[in-house]
Amino acid sequence: MVRVKVCGIRNEGDARACLENGVHALGLVFFEPSPRYISPEEARTLIGSLPPLVSWVGVFVDEEPGKVLEIARYVGFGTVQLHGSEPPEVCEQLKGKGLRVIKALRVADEEDLLGWEEYLGKVSAMLLDTKVPDTPGGSGRPFPWRLAKRVQGVPVILAGGLNPQNIRNAILEVKPYGVDVSSGVERSPGVKDPALIREFMRRVREL
Repeated sequence: MVRVKVCGIRNEGDARACLENGVHALGLVFFEPSPRYISPEEARTLIGSLPPLVSWVGVFVDEEPGKVLEIARYVGFGTVQLHGSEPPEVCEQLKGKGLRVIKALRVADEEDLLGWEEYLGKVSAMLLDTKVPDTPGGSGRPFPWRLAKRVQGVPVILAGGLNPQNIRNAILEVKPYGVDVSSGVERSPGVKDPALIREFMRRVREL
C-alpha cells in the first residue's frame, strides 16, 4: 500500500481522525505564514497527548539548519521535510545529525526538476509539490504528474492538489512510494475533515 502523510496537523482531534483511518504519517508545519502553522510548544504538547508509534514529520521552509535540529529535538520527531530552496548541503548536514530528510521540490514544468540528482544520497525521499508563486505548499493545485516519473533512484512522495476524487489516478500514473495531502482533506485552511480523510484512505486502500 502507498504510504500516506497528512500535513498541517494542528490539534489532537485531527490527529486522531488520521490515525483511526490508517494514515501513516502526520506533518507539523513550522512556517509561521502558513494557516497550518503550529508552534514548537503546541507541537510538543500535541505529540505528548497521543499514543506512541506515530510517525511525525516536521515541515520547514528555508529555516536555519541549527534551528531545524533544535526544534526536532525539542518537539520529538526524527524526520524533517524541507519545503523551501534548501541546497543539497543543508540536507546532508541534517542527515549527518541523525535526521531523516525529505526534500520537497516545487514543480510546474520540466525545468523545475533540473538538478534534482544532486540530492541523491543526501535525502531519504524526494517530495514533489505544485509550484505556485508565493505559496510554499498547500495550494490545492496539482502539477503534471508525468513529471514525477523523471525522479528515479530515491523514494518519491507525490503532493499537490491531491484529494479523494483524484488520488486513484495520481497513484496509478506515478506509482509513488507515498502521497502527501493537506488542503484536499480540509473543510477550511488548517481544519481537517474526518469524512474526507476516511474517503481519501478508502480510495488508497482500494488500489
